[in-house]
Amino acid sequence: MAYQALYRVWRSQRFDDVVGQKAITQTLKNAIIQKKTSHAYLFTGPRGTGKTSAAKIFAKAINCKHSVDGEPCNECETCVAITEGRLNDVIEIDAASNNGVEEIRDIRDKAKYAPTQADYKVYIIDEVHMLSTGAFNALLKTLEEPPQNVIFILATTEPHKIPLTIISRTQRFDFKRISTQDIVDHLGYILNQITIEYEEQALYVIGRAAEGGMRDALSILDQTISFSDEKVTLIDAMQVTGSLTYEMMDQYISSCVTGDVEQALEILENILSSGKEARRFLEDLLLYCRDLLMFQQAPNLLTEKVGNLTENFKSLAEQTEAEKIYQMIQILSETQNDIRFTNNANIYLEVATVKLAKSVKKLTAIAPDTHPTGGIELTALQQKVEQLQKELAELKKNGITAKETEPVKTTRVTSSKNALRIPTELVYKVLNEATKDHLMNVKNVWDDLLQMMSVTQRAMLKASEPVAAGPNGLVIAFDYEIVCGRAMDDEELQLAVHNNLSRLVNNYAPDMVCITKESWPKLRQSFISQNKENSGEQSSNEQSATHEDHLMTAEEPAKEVNNQVVDEAIAMFGEALVEVIND
Repeated sequence: MAYQALYRVWRSQRFDDVVGQKAITQTLKNAIIQKKTSHAYLFTGPRGTGKTSAAKIFAKAINCKHSVDGEPCNECETCVAITEGRLNDVIEIDAASNNGVEEIRDIRDKAKYAPTQADYKVYIIDEVHMLSTGAFNALLKTLEEPPQNVIFILATTEPHKIPLTIISRTQRFDFKRISTQDIVDHLGYILNQITIEYEEQALYVIGRAAEGGMRDALSILDQTISFSDEKVTLIDAMQVTGSLTYEMMDQYISSCVTGDVEQALEILENILSSGKEARRFLEDLLLYCRDLLMFQQAPNLLTEKVGNLTENFKSLAEQTEAEKIYQMIQILSETQNDIRFTNNANIYLEVATVKLAKSVKKLTAIAPDTHPTGGIELTALQQKVEQLQKELAELKKNGITAKETEPVKTTRVTSSKNALRIPTELVYKVLNEATKDHLMNVKNVWDDLLQMMSVTQRAMLKASEPVAAGPNGLVIAFDYEIVCGRAMDDEELQLAVHNNLSRLVNNYAPDMVCITKESWPKLRQSFISQNKENSGEQSSNEQSATHEDHLMTAEEPAKEVNNQVVDEAIAMFGEALVEVIND
């Protein structure tokens, strides 16, 4: 006889043989024992989880004359005929190729006839979601009131495509993905039966690559047996599945965690040169990072899923902070999303590698090492206090009292996150050349400029407005300090403003200077005062007047209008009756 694939040879023939679906198989067995079977069932779930196998076992069990505890005997003529697919009363239909109205009408007409060889006529419709709307409508009435001794079993991987009117007329069973440990146990049992040696870790690799499908696991095992030399080894399983060994991922992730960009890129190049596929590589990395987190929180649970763990993996999990792993998972997820629609996946992987090493290095530099709340700045402050105390003690020894010493100004060390440094010199440089025409030109196209930016950039600039503009610079005031700080560091945002303004305003391409709205009035007033002090008295008045005119903001025209209203009110009612209240 010709060779048969493992998934065909080892297809489940009893309910107890169905792996990982105990709740469903027990329910079906009890229904058969108690003779409370339904006229229609819907089996849903991922591929290779036992839907069609359970349907055939159910057809055998309900028609078997010698069933025990709801299980078929698999020895009588009826069971053997159903197993071999030659019993006329058990009809298996592929809805993918028989999805028209005529095929379903033929089923509906033949269902009216009583079974000839068995007690029940069973229709198994696989991939039922492929039926057309007309075919579903033709099946609807038959499902609702089927002839006596007729059972319909519908199987599908996509239940959301089935009309609710069909689902409501069936008993639904959702088959779940099979756990890695159950797959490993079943594969080990099969290999023992066919007397093939194996490494247990190789079965874990196959089980994880199968993604919860037993049929996929058996197909991969079949390939691995053909590839191997009389023994299923870990290396063979890695080669067949395209997976990475834990040692390879240990080296790669370790380089990223330590911030060694060059070494990480070299390891990536070696991995890709050996024939590893980029998308598969990303999946393995995500699983590896997930395993690092799980090992930190639930090591015993991870051991059941993965098997043996390397010492490098354990030490890496112990030394790496959870925050770093979260950041790595986020970068890998974004990269996985980016490479879906590209033919140059390797480029995205190289960029992701640099991001992983750089971001983790940056996080390490920012994270406080010596104290959870103080960090490097707290240490520096403590050292300065100690130094001042020593100096004060020496002064007292030399006979100088505390009254004679000059008061020491204490400085507070603040984090760069909390205290934003305003670029005063750059602001003054822009104000020195600022004109009202430049500012009005920018304000006129501000809304158009926002529409030309990306969504993130537009969101940042929404909380800002231009307050001063000159031929070479533009001052933008932000409502919030945190947004202003991010805008200062965002080179892409500044470049986008520079380029897009040149398109909107006759090649006007100023450099952007970011400040907060809170600091703008003080900066403006300080600049005007400084110009008055530095200039002569006559020229100062002219220059300051000119700058005041150039720096007029949107609030000042309103003040002029208010002054005009006040003057008119005084002319009409007299100065004695008019009271001006500044709000």
